[in-house]
Amino acid sequence: MGYQQNRVRLNVGGRIFETTVTTLANAGRNSLFGAMFDDSWNLRSDTNTNPTNEYFIDRNPDCFAVLLDLLRTNELCVPTNMSEKLLYREALYYGLLDHVRSAKWGPFDANRLRLSGTVAGQAPGDGTAIRAGPDGGCCVAHGCMVHVYDWMMDEHPPISLDYQRVNDVGWLDSENIVVSVCERMGRGDGGIGLFSSSSGELRDKFQVSHENQVKSYTAGALSFSSEDYKIFSSCKGRSNEYGIGVWDQITGKQTDFFYEPLGWSLGDADKLQWLNGSNCLLVATLFPRKDNCYISLLDFREKKMVWSWSDMGAPVMVDEKRVRDAIAMEESNAICVVNEYEDLGFIDIRNSGGSIRWSSRSKLMKGKMPDEPCYPKLALHEGQLFSSMNDSISVFCGPDWVLTSRLRRSYGGSICDFSIGGDRLFALHSEENVFDIWETLPAPII
Repeated sequence: MGYQQNRVRLNVGGRIFETTVTTLANAGRNSLFGAMFDDSWNLRSDTNTNPTNEYFIDRNPDCFAVLLDLLRTNELCVPTNMSEKLLYREALYYGLLDHVRSAKWGPFDANRLRLSGTVAGQAPGDGTAIRAGPDGGCCVAHGCMVHVYDWMMDEHPPISLDYQRVNDVGWLDSENIVVSVCERMGRGDGGIGLFSSSSGELRDKFQVSHENQVKSYTAGALSFSSEDYKIFSSCKGRSNEYGIGVWDQITGKQTDFFYEPLGWSLGDADKLQWLNGSNCLLVATLFPRKDNCYISLLDFREKKMVWSWSDMGAPVMVDEKRVRDAIAMEESNAICVVNEYEDLGFIDIRNSGGSIRWSSRSKLMKGKMPDEPCYPKLALHEGQLFSSMNDSISVFCGPDWVLTSRLRRSYGGSICDFSIGGDRLFALHSEENVFDIWETLPAPII
């Protein structure tokens, strides 16, 4: 059937709309319109019960007009008198949220980011960590609470940890959040929990077993493997359970444990990063958590540490450059590090124990020095390198990691954490307890 010429008549809330199957097919198979057609995009209609081929949908006709125009033109034009949240709710009903998101902002490009909004913190204490969700939302850790926001920045019921301090938090998917917390002495209630992002309810707890006994432990940094559905966390117990624990995301069962070698520091690690290409885990314990920095790559298949670096034993200089964060860059066989002097450095992982090559070409751009500066953080996303310093985030691109742009706003104080995901960048400020939302402008339609 030549469906390109097939007209469809829709009655939405009493208003008649006429369009074509071609336009509705732009919504995709997972939309409400996808259910109206067969595999060849022919209408599923019965002329006996529906002789006019008119379909009634009991929804808001004004919002439908905007969404239908989006399917026709790939442009989102929202009238000034229309609530965006109402439009998003209607888009969710039709299965068009992804279309609205892609029209509202384009694919992530750090050099084209713009500030789209600021959200005030919902807790009396300062936020300590922010994590971007896969669908454009985020969550923020405040002491013993985790506040969760959807992509419209509507807050969901918070995750409460019963006065246990949150060490790290991460998204398994859009519906599940993993939280690591401290173990309270004598309570045996620390560890890792899986929570619903929409309700804040506890769904599972991840236990550590040692010598066939369940142990109490403090969970630290988190990382996730999307390929084989694993959860990694640094673990610090009361006896011998120090190191990196591994759990299956689906069953919640512990599958492995990498015990801390003599003279190293894995249980206190504050940065984990799973490397898909090499099937290794980057583990970093950084200053000032420890007097010395420890960075290593663990291979769980061979059950050994395949690369390591530490500044232990290095001569102490007056202008000593202490490593504050580290991130693996698989394509260049290097570990990128940053210090409090606004320098980026690189360690060649092909040489175990090699020195840091500090790069003057990657000097960070100085921002306003806040009253209480935060430790710098690093992130790598789609070939672009990010580093927060004081009240700004610097962006580096190219093989030599040249500084290309900077993200900065006028208030909020120093940036204590930032995260990238769902085609957004979120920056959490310490002094004003707010976070910023940065989005890429959509590409112009010719």
